[in-house]
Amino acid sequence: MSRSDNAWDPGLYDSTHRYVFDYGESLVDLLAPRPGERILDVGCGTGHLTHKIVEAGADVVGIDSSPEMIAQARQNYPKLTFKLSGIADFRTEQLFDAVFSNAVLHWVQPPGPAAAAIRAALKPGGRFVAEFGGHGNIASIIAAAGRNPWYFPSIGEYAGVLEQNGLAVNSAVVFPRPTRVEGEQGLREWLTMFYKPPLGEEVVARMERALRPGLYRDGAWFIDYKRLRITATAE
Repeated sequence: MSRSDNAWDPGLYDSTHRYVFDYGESLVDLLAPRPGERILDVGCGTGHLTHKIVEAGADVVGIDSSPEMIAQARQNYPKLTFKLSGIADFRTEQLFDAVFSNAVLHWVQPPGPAAAAIRAALKPGGRFVAEFGGHGNIASIIAAAGRNPWYFPSIGEYAGVLEQNGLAVNSAVVFPRPTRVEGEQGLREWLTMFYKPPLGEEVVARMERALRPGLYRDGAWFIDYKRLRITATAE
């Protein structure tokens, strides 16, 4: 089967970019899932954090808009529940105690419909716990590429989106997280995985030359992440 420019490679994701869900484990700690809770994992990817939440005793539904990621999640954890859906299109009659999302919401534009769907999925008083790219995320990479396909809001901007959609913000922070990707090909592999649609070979080679002085050291590339971590309550 032919693959679209926006198709995901779950094998590459699980092998080379596992830092995404490794860092996400601390977000699960912030979620603090409890036995018997019903939780929605938005953008579950290949299911590793979904499984982590289930281990705490919660009943979890994982959703993702990528057929490739959902297929891999079902293969990784065949006893768990995964559904092919983007958050803006997700509807449920059985409401959730919490909605969780790691490294996903910077892909979702415009943000308002997603926030509305998150609120609609929550019980009154339910909690929303998320982390994704915040203002200034991968700034040097975006400058070198010349285009930004993502949504990287400031705290104030995203807090406003949530509040306009019935979610009261409890905490929010933007913090740097320089992330090591191993090897000479590390930046190239990162761009292959995450830049959608993909960049051409000439652009990638030019970016490697431009970014090497600032992002490459000790045999690895360091992606200049800035993350927005936020918690809110359904009003």
